[in-house]
This record gives sequence, structure tokens and C-alpha cells, in this order.
Amino acid sequence: MTTPPDPSQVGPLTSADRIVAELTASRDRSLALLDPLDEAELTRQVSPLMSPLVWDLAHIGNYEELWLLRAVGGIEPLRPEIDCLYDAFEQPRAIRPTLPVLGPADTRAYLAGVRSRALDVLERTALDGAPLVRDGFVFGMVVQHEHMHDETMLATLQLRGGPRTLPPDQPLPSGRAVPPHDDVLIAGGSSVQGTSTDPWALDNERPAHRVELPSFRLDRVPVTNALFARFLDAGGYAEPRHWTGRGWAHLQESGRVAPMTWKSDAAGGWTCTRFGETEAVEPDAPVSHVCWYEADAYARWAGRRLPTEAEWEKACGWDPVAQRLRRYPWGEDDPTPERANLGQRATRPAPVGAYPAGASAYGVEQMIGDVWEWTSSGFDAWPGTRAFPYREYSEVFYGGDYRVLRGGSWATHPTAVRTTFRNWDLPVRRQIFSGFRTAVDV
Repeated sequence: MTTPPDPSQVGPLTSADRIVAELTASRDRSLALLDPLDEAELTRQVSPLMSPLVWDLAHIGNYEELWLLRAVGGIEPLRPEIDCLYDAFEQPRAIRPTLPVLGPADTRAYLAGVRSRALDVLERTALDGAPLVRDGFVFGMVVQHEHMHDETMLATLQLRGGPRTLPPDQPLPSGRAVPPHDDVLIAGGSSVQGTSTDPWALDNERPAHRVELPSFRLDRVPVTNALFARFLDAGGYAEPRHWTGRGWAHLQESGRVAPMTWKSDAAGGWTCTRFGETEAVEPDAPVSHVCWYEADAYARWAGRRLPTEAEWEKACGWDPVAQRLRRYPWGEDDPTPERANLGQRATRPAPVGAYPAGASAYGVEQMIGDVWEWTSSGFDAWPGTRAFPYREYSEVFYGGDYRVLRGGSWATHPTAVRTTFRNWDLPVRRQIFSGFRTAVDV
């Protein structure tokens, strides 16, 4: 079997060859995630928070058909009768198991049919035309959408339990000792947030705009399991003064006493379950599977706070010497295994201190990969943002209870994260691969 080329070695994001490579890589990943599962596993719902896996897979194909075949290619619908079944806004996750969706075999055939036509569309599309196709934007949107659902499917597989179906982890680099809350000073002043030039940036990342921030200090690395365990051992989940009113009410209603899958062992330590396998919690790895309320409560207990979204982005990407925002903490070059834990190379965060080569201009580490990081900010539009190419990606979520997460996780593909990328979820959610770091005022 021939190993497919690394898409990042094929050419720039804006080239047709690179787009083909990225489309191929995302589809190979989707199918590999689900190939070990039988029909019963693919069609059952493991949690009302998640879709049946076969729904996610067909939704990926339907989204590709809508945008590449119909919107760009002008091709008549292949299966118009299924559009409503895979509309994420018409069909809440809790009811998706009741829908007459395509079975696994029909889903795979549908995906193959869409993809062959999509490649034909790409071949005859000029990538210097209208905004939808300029620099391959809509193709990049489809690639990122598929990788986002791949990460969602990994969250479903984590909730699934049962024997592990994922391939063995590739080795991760060793970490190094980092003192608790080893702060980095981020000097105040003017910086740029967002982008107006990144070819694959999505609507909520645009446009670039100036922000003024006071000085603050930020954790060099994410909060670790060992630090979070101190919060647990100090009775943090039993003390309402560390929690917001809504957070405390949710804690009482949910009965949560630790991060998702954590259990105390006979020796007084902690174990966790990762894709059906129980193991000791790794003390030096970033804490994962915590909701916003848990992250916020820890920060209060520690006498600190969650960073704002603007603070996070400045610490991640702003270069105070060049006076510009970098695409990644280290610069413009694509992520590599030496810089960040991305792309499902291992199904876990790396220990802190493992990626000094991925540090930002300020010396903050592991801001891309490992765990999504909760910020204190609600999800709102930037000044001058406009919905493109559809309202339902971002606009309908602005101004609600959603909290912003940044930086991606080990499950995030490199094409689906960058300094400006914005993720969001409700403050109760923790099935996602979420952690945090803390800040303090100067």
C-alpha cells in the first residue's frame, strides 16, 4: 500500500494540488475512524449529546454536495430527499436516531459519488474568481468541516466505551518540569486580532482589527492534571464560593465530582478512561474533559482567572517586534510534530513542556494542540464581521451562553486550527477535548 503524500508538502493551501491532497486526507481519516465498527455501532446513539456515527458521516457528504457540487458546480442534487435529514438545525442531535437516514453501505456509496464529482468541479474551477472560490476558500471550508466532524466522532468514540478501535498512539515527546503557574508577562498595548488575509479563515475570524489590552500574566503551559487534582483534594467541588451561581447550580444538578471519566482509586490517586481503556491520570499532562464552569472554579480557587479571548490570541500569535499577528505561535510554517500535538497522532495530550519549538513570541507554549482552552469570553462577532457564506456557521450562535475555546486539541487537524480560529460551546459541555490555562492581572 502506497503512503499518501503529506498534504503540507504538496504546495500552498491555495493550489489545486494541495486542495486535492487535503480533501483526500480528510476523507481517509473519516473512513479509517469508522471502518472497525459494525453496523450496530455505527447506527446507535451513545449519548443524546452526540449523533449516531453514521449520521455524522453522511452529513459530511451532504455538506460537500451542497457547497461543492451545487453551489460551485451547478450540479443537480444527487439525493434531494435527504437534505432535511442532515440539516443540523432542523434535526437536533437527540432525535437523529429516529430519522430514516442512510445505512452505512449507502452512506459510503453516497460519499464516493459526491467526492468523484467534487474533484471534477475543482478541476474546472478557477481559484481566482468570486469570493466563494477565491484561493480555494469553499474547498477549504469543506475540508475543515470534515475534520471538525472527525473530532466530533472521536468525542463520540470516547463516550462509547467498549474495546478500543483506534490504532496505537504514536510516541509523544517528553515534557519537562514546569513550575505551577509559571507566568509569562504579556505587555499591554495595541495588537491585531483576527485576520483579513488568511485564505481559509472562516467568517467569525474576520476582519482583522486593532485591540488595546492592559498588561497581564498568563500560564506558560496549560493547567495540568496534577494541579487540578489539588483543587479536587482541597474540596473544590464542595465549596460554592469557588463557583458562579449558575456553575454551582449545574454542579449540584449534574452530581459531578471530577473531570469526565476520572475516578479515585484505592491508593488515593486518580484514574481515567480513554477510549475504553482505564489508566492512571498522567500528572504532567494538561487536564482534559472539563467544562467551562470547572475551569472557572479552579481559576477562582487558585486566585486567578481565565484569560479573555483577546488576551489568549495576543499571547498566542502577536509578534511585538514585527508588529504583526502570526498564523501560528511560531510563525507562518505549517505545524510539525516538533511544534504541536495535532492530527490524532496520539489520542491524548502531551506532557507540558513537550513543545518548546512551538512557543509564541512571548514564550507561551502549547497554545496550539493538546487541549482546547476555555476563555472567559462569550461568543460574539468581531467589529465588521459579516456572515459568509451562510448564517448558520457562526451568526446564529452569537450573543448566547456560548463560551469561546481556542487552540485546538490533539484531535484537531492542522488545517482546522490557527491563531485566529474560534471554537465555542456551552459552559456545561465537557465531552469535547477541553482544558484551560489561567491568567492574572498585573
